[in-house]
Amino acid sequence: MSLTLSEVQRIAHLARLEIDEAGAETARRQLNDIFRLIETMQAVNTQGVEPMAHAQDVHQRLREDQVTHTDADGALRDRCLVNAPEAEAGLYLVPKVIE
Repeated sequence: MSLTLSEVQRIAHLARLEIDEAGAETARRQLNDIFRLIETMQAVNTQGVEPMAHAQDVHQRLREDQVTHTDADGALRDRCLVNAPEAEAGLYLVPKVIE
């Protein structure tokens, strides 16, 4: 697949991007290079290859969750809430953003 200059300009218009002739030509070349790379990658036979999350066999070292600090009396919470613009019943009050 390759894009023409008019297709790039149309895409830019739909995306509400202002692009001049030289910029559109540069974008066209770069996009076509990307498409060629994708076609090359799709041509590789991956039959029998297991999907993987990382190119190397790495594992994330995890530790057990342990409680290291408690705020049983609420003193830490109260000290933090001092900085809040508005608070009520130990909770931060935030403006409503979704109607």
